[in-house]
Amino acid sequence: MADPGGPALRGALEISAVTEWAMEMRDAADLRPAPPPSIEMTFSRAGVPSPDVSRALYAAVGARVCWTDRFPWSHEDWWAWVDRPELATWIVMAEGTIAGFFEIEAQPDGDTEIHLVGLTPAFVGKGYGGHLVEQCVRRAWQRGENWAEHTGPATRVWLRTSTLDHPNAMGNYRSRGFKVAAETTRPKLVPDPRLAPWPLPGDPRTVARTCDEEELIP
Repeated sequence: MADPGGPALRGALEISAVTEWAMEMRDAADLRPAPPPSIEMTFSRAGVPSPDVSRALYAAVGARVCWTDRFPWSHEDWWAWVDRPELATWIVMAEGTIAGFFEIEAQPDGDTEIHLVGLTPAFVGKGYGGHLVEQCVRRAWQRGENWAEHTGPATRVWLRTSTLDHPNAMGNYRSRGFKVAAETTRPKLVPDPRLAPWPLPGDPRTVARTCDEEELIP
């Protein structure tokens, strides 16, 4: 990965005490359903790995809760992350709009990590978060059947959250059946989420373009 001390840390603020929790669920039967949303939400697994889409969703969903750990990643880093059979991304749609996404990884020995789960800003605060997490966890437990078929079944579903996350996140996870497995508190250097640089693989201003004159639109 790129040097985390590079340009992506411009405007960084050191937060003296960030508490992070690892939360786990060890049995699919422990999952508790959430109230259904007032709108129809559909969940589609991305069939084509796309660092561009994943990076855009990461920024759109995570900027307001300080998802900044991937800011230093280059385009190649993103490709290496998303282009793996053990990683799956679901895109959530509602009313014709991208309402959120989640990213799940099949890890060794049945561990299944929910790396990212969240709503886009237009859908936050409307009571949809519980349903989102429920559907995410259901798919995590379907590992080895409906995705990452070569990895075997899930034996534990887990995730990380912190005091930088949405204030309702911890309560949502607990309500779905997660329990705290570990807790740490330490300082953290957090870049300014408004910077959110997108490391394009090339300078679009210098890419040679060829086309017939009749194809040009004045």
